[in-house]
Amino acid sequence: MKCVICKQGETRPGSATVTLERKGTTVVVKSVPAQVCENCGEQYLDESIVRALLQNAEDAAGDGVQVEVRTYSSP
Repeated sequence: MKCVICKQGETRPGSATVTLERKGTTVVVKSVPAQVCENCGEQYLDESIVRALLQNAEDAAGDGVQVEVRTYSSP
């Protein structure tokens, strides 16, 4: 797909590091599957992956976690 940010590059399969903050909790998830622009590096995540990441952050906040760093694993 054409990158909507730079409008020059095409996206390719790759990975991203995603940082989420929720209710005083910071969750960093590495190696998240993404489409990455070959020109500017903008990262695009699938809706199902975003949904899982947001649920993970909500669960961590509910458990009282302050900072968590993990590697992505598919749901």
